[in-house]
Formats: sequence, structure tokens, C-alpha cells
Amino acid sequence: MSPRQIAFPDHPTSMTTVHIIGAGLAGLACAARLLQATTSHTLRIEIHEAARHPGGRCRTFYDTHLSRRIDNGNHLLLSANQAVLSYLHAVSETPFPRAGIPNTFFTPSETVFPFYDHATGEHWSIHPNQGIAPWWLFCPSRRIPKTSVRDYLSPNALRLLTAGADACVADCIPKADPLHRRFWEPLCLAVMNAPPTIAAAAPLRAVLLKTFGRGATYCKPLIARDGLSDALIDPAVAFLKRRGTEIRFGHRARALRFTQKRVERLEFAGESESSVIELGENDCVVLATPPAVTANLAPNISAPQESSAIINAHFRLDSSPTLPELRAPFLGLINTTAHWLFVRDDVVSLTISGADNLLETPENALIAQLWKEAATALSLPANGSPPPHRIIKEKRATFAQTPSNFRLRPAPTTAWRNLFLAGDWTDTGLPATMESAVLSGQRAATLVNRFRLKI
Repeated sequence: MSPRQIAFPDHPTSMTTVHIIGAGLAGLACAARLLQATTSHTLRIEIHEAARHPGGRCRTFYDTHLSRRIDNGNHLLLSANQAVLSYLHAVSETPFPRAGIPNTFFTPSETVFPFYDHATGEHWSIHPNQGIAPWWLFCPSRRIPKTSVRDYLSPNALRLLTAGADACVADCIPKADPLHRRFWEPLCLAVMNAPPTIAAAAPLRAVLLKTFGRGATYCKPLIARDGLSDALIDPAVAFLKRRGTEIRFGHRARALRFTQKRVERLEFAGESESSVIELGENDCVVLATPPAVTANLAPNISAPQESSAIINAHFRLDSSPTLPELRAPFLGLINTTAHWLFVRDDVVSLTISGADNLLETPENALIAQLWKEAATALSLPANGSPPPHRIIKEKRATFAQTPSNFRLRPAPTTAWRNLFLAGDWTDTGLPATMESAVLSGQRAATLVNRFRLKI
């Protein structure tokens, strides 16, 4: 069923106001799904965002030091991310010109994942084939150099596919595994924002089965051409405004007031008339906020307690560099401080996942190391001062995706009949990714519609 064919039952006759707290991907996806399926005039949506901009951790901004627009963090989507693609279909309201992919995203003509090993100087690409049967493993040019088919089909890989909820990735794929350093570790860091020693195995398995496990069609990289805001946030904001949704920026939720069974009042920081909102009997609330904020607003909500950092470094060059692997504007990095390198015009961006141990590193030392790695990977001169640069540290980029924290992820429903949760940290069955954020918002929308039907 295509996104435009999705239709929730829409029979309520009384007006319902849905208050969505948070204008990140989860909140925007919730509002978009509600409006996508609503044909009557019985639904009103208000979005309350503490910041002065939408998007949360998924946004683009103009950096005055670089004189360029850069993303708050680098993100790589895959063609298997159907929740994100359905969200984009909903907010675009027009067919995409390319096989289900909007023009705001670049996707290579072939499914290819290029890598560079800083220790050996080798460049190679992982190149999956179409279809479920992984015959690419039998083609040396499509797999990691000096590896065999047996390495990919080892008992360790089988252990990952059967791991229980308490297992970490390293329990299944030890360091001695031939693919640990060049495949499993970078994959784990990219998906889980955590090293294999602490990352939960089961969520990584879920991603593998939805992507590499289904062949090249489902793991084709999708990269925002002009930034995350242009590709994912601005179209949604424009769609919501066209449909009459009010988005209040700088409107920080301070407290929720409860009766025994429902939320009855919202309180926001400020002295304006809108600082207190009394909810009608038919109104409901979606908390699309980070776990710590949600736990402060709603008592007794289970939430992951720890977080993991991501560090991004952006360098502006004199001209656009040429990647050794021309088929994709990104590069996986092995045996380096950074894990991924992205190129957009004359800006080179590097990402360090699971970066908690580097948060206190002096910026000059970190920049010098990252520029050396980037220049070497791009065959550029590494001597002299680094070019203009910007470091962005996200201390709470995701929750710490350990087995113990996954057990703390809450369901989207709560003890109060008109309060629902959304966010990549809620229990979606997926790691804390953009796909998880959008899926959580869409699920919250489904629950809101069920609530409306019970009125």
C-alpha cells in the first residue's frame, strides 16, 4: 500500500486538538501522518518547540566561520528506510521523479560502500548484489581485500543472527574475527553509535536483516544533497503550515498536570497568555522530546538513562575534492579516529561515533588529527595548518545503546489515556536512527487516531 493510500478511520464529530511537544523528526512525522489521513475538520494540531528552529538534531545551519551551510551531524539513510520515505512522500504531496527517491537526495547508480584503510593505504568497496542470495561474497572485487567467503559465513556471524536481548555485538563477533576491524566495527559504530563491546546485538541484527539481508535494492545509500533541513525538515514544515498547523518556536514545556487518567493542562515557560493551556476532554498530547525531558515532564516513564556522543568536524577547502571512489560522496575510514568522511561541494565532514572518550580532547589536537586523516584519505597535502574548520560536539546524540538501556525503552502508550510518546529512544524495535524517530512519530499518530475514535 502506498503512503497516499493509508487511511485511518476518521469518524469523530467533535474537535480534537493534538498538542505535539517537540518539532524534531518524530514530532514532525507524527503531525504529517495525522494530516495525511485526516479528511474532516475535526482535528487541530499545535506543535510546541523549545528551540527557535525545527529539526532537533537533524538540521542544517549557516556557519559564519566557514561561510557555508553545514549539517549539525552527518547522516546516511538507506533505501530500506521506508518510514522516512513514506514521510517524505506525505509531505511532498507530489510524485517523486526517481523510483521513490526525492531529488533532494543523492543516491549512487550502484549500491556501493567505499572504504579507506589508513594503516595500509588500501581503498576498496563493499558492493552487494540485487536479490536475497548474496553471490557478491563469491566475487573478490566486491568484498574486503584478503577476505574469503568463509569469513562472512562464519559461526560468529551466525551467533549475531541468533543473539539474545542481553548480548553485545562483541559477544558474537570478537576482535579476532577477520572482519571485525574492517566490517563489523564500522557497521556497529555507524548504526548503534557505540563500539561492539557495549552495543546491543539484537538491534544491529534487525537493521542487517532489513538492509544487507535483502540485497542491494534495500541498502542503497541516500545522502541529502544540500543538507538535512532541505531534504527532511523544510518540506515537512511547509506541508504542515499549508494544512493549518501552528508551530510555536521558543515554547518550552515546563510541566504537564495530570488527573488520575489524563493530562488536563500544559504549562510552558513564559508569562504570555499561551503559557498555560487547559486541555478539553477530547484533546491529547504527544511528547516527542528527548528521554531526559520526557522523564521530567511525565512521572514514572521508563527511559534510557545514559547517552552517547558524536563529534563532527567540518573543513572548508579551496575547491571541491575528488574522492578516490567516484561512485559515492562518502568514505568509510578504517584505523582512524574518525569513522566516516562526507564531501559536499568544497566542505569535507568527518564523523566520530561513540565519541564520549574524546569530548575533553583539546580542539586543536583533535582538528590536527582529523585533518591529517582526511587529507591522507583524499590524497591532499597534510602539511601545514588545517583549512577553516568547525567542530560540533553532540554530547547526547543518542541514548547509550546497550542491552540494559534497550530494556528501558518505553512503549508509545502511557498510563494516561490522552498522552503518547514518540522519539528514536522509544521502543520501535530499531536502533536510535532517523528511521526509528520517524517510525515512532507515525505510530504515535496511529494511537492518536484510535483515541479519537473512542471519544
